[in-house]
Amino acid sequence: MFKGQINTEQVFPYPSVLSEEQAQTLQELVGPVSRFFEEVNDAEKNDVLEKVEDKTMQGLKELGAFGLQIPVSLGGLGLSNTQYARLVEIVGMHDLGVGITLGAHQSIGFKGILLYGTPEQKEKYLPKLATGETIAAFCLTEPASGSDAASIRTTAELSPCGTHYTLNGGKIWISNGGLAEIFTVFAKTPLKDEATGEVRDKITAFIVERSFGGVTHGPPEKKMGIKASNTAEVHFDAVRVPVENVLGAPGAGFKVAMHILNNGRFGMAAALAGTMRGIISKAVAHAANRTQFGDKIYNFGAIQEKLARMALLQYVTESMAYMISANMDQGASDFQIEAAISKIFGSEAAWTVTDECIQILGGMGFMKDAGVERVMRDLRIFRIFEGTNDILRLFVALNGFQNAGSQLRGLQQAVKNPLGNAGLLVSEVGKRMRRRAGFGTGISLSAVVHPSLSSSAERTVRAIDLFAGTVEEQLLKHGKKIIDEQFVLKRIADSAIDLYAMVVVLSRASRSLEQGHSTAQHEKVLCDTWCMEASDRVVQNLTSLRADSTRQFFKNLRSISKAVVENEGVVSPNPLGI
Repeated sequence: MFKGQINTEQVFPYPSVLSEEQAQTLQELVGPVSRFFEEVNDAEKNDVLEKVEDKTMQGLKELGAFGLQIPVSLGGLGLSNTQYARLVEIVGMHDLGVGITLGAHQSIGFKGILLYGTPEQKEKYLPKLATGETIAAFCLTEPASGSDAASIRTTAELSPCGTHYTLNGGKIWISNGGLAEIFTVFAKTPLKDEATGEVRDKITAFIVERSFGGVTHGPPEKKMGIKASNTAEVHFDAVRVPVENVLGAPGAGFKVAMHILNNGRFGMAAALAGTMRGIISKAVAHAANRTQFGDKIYNFGAIQEKLARMALLQYVTESMAYMISANMDQGASDFQIEAAISKIFGSEAAWTVTDECIQILGGMGFMKDAGVERVMRDLRIFRIFEGTNDILRLFVALNGFQNAGSQLRGLQQAVKNPLGNAGLLVSEVGKRMRRRAGFGTGISLSAVVHPSLSSSAERTVRAIDLFAGTVEEQLLKHGKKIIDEQFVLKRIADSAIDLYAMVVVLSRASRSLEQGHSTAQHEKVLCDTWCMEASDRVVQNLTSLRADSTRQFFKNLRSISKAVVENEGVVSPNPLGI
């Protein structure tokens, strides 16, 4: 999209990736897992106890919930990403605290072993991790390194004999930190550059056992939400880690960490789609039964708008989650931008949906008995951990700019040899002239979108054309300094998020219409409604970047922020002067 193109093969038709056997396996799991969370797990009690009840932990182990994606040959259920997403959606619908316990274990805790582990490492660790006999944790965050993962201070020094590393340092806010026996730990290691002979610190990933000695943890943190999950500091004091426990190559730890996080983000969107599904049911039940002013409140326009927007946000999030899981199952390796988008969108959508549910329930929603305030508290962390939404927006925009920049550099090279690249140059010049004249560049979705969604498809194409043109304008204007233009990057990222959402709902609704699903006409309305408003947001965001008033607006924001910081708080005095 950043280049003004659509890779329709990746998103159309909406993917159906489960084999008959996989669908049957999933069908056999959905019932028991749903019943377990309805009949055994007590989310309110877990929240009060600030731990997952022992009977719940044992039941989850018996269900195989700790090894969903570990191969069957190593004791797990061997589920695909799409199967995993469906079960995670059920967990998210009922108890996000339990979801974090399970997710910290397998979505990031031992995911590095699945992705980068040697056969020996997998054989040694995965069987016990699959049964829940041992719990895993992911240790990256430190007091001085949150979003800036490259600035970690934990160190690992290779012994003179070359048999082990000595690990020293501490990690904070580690989910499962007080429960885990196996840790994926990231530390700086001095490595010699073979070409220059220079020794530099690089991050290396390690599999660390608590049984190695020197591994301790602090008390459970007191948190706003997800109280059932264990969060603690983890300390490493002269821990001897065998060289066989390096995960991936020495010095490649940053890549390992980012791949683990990118690989697991789709699961967050799936879980939050489940959360929204449950919350919307609560809101609808209240709206359908509450009478005010002589009528059920669902008949009032104010409530109808809230319920409709809640349904839209859930539909988009769910569509993203299963699009990405399917792409991954089909072997896609370049999905990190889409995964980041799904995390940003899902976490913000779930917060909005839950907030609106409380508003629909009124005073009742504010009370603990309704069970919604706990969900609200649980949700707040999702915009922060596994990549804050602010950093992920920069990630989305800058990755896209990098791809668009590569295309521009190719054109610049082509200009140096115009005769040899005449066809390419004519095509690109023509495309830009049509875009500037408002005729579009010729991209189309008509061949892949259901005919009844043609107006939404045209909106999407026009928005993509505008988006690509704006990206190119900003690149030409700022060049490499675009990295410092965070006001611009945020608006580009927000537009990319809206565009991706438009494409995935067009794909999903088209499939429903083509296959004659009973909900097809409802999904068509969801899709059309989303595309109407999203395309307007894209146009507003992008056209504003060309305006002098926007540059002044950004300048004002910088000035206000600077003044507040210099004043150590609000600058203006109380209006009473007292």
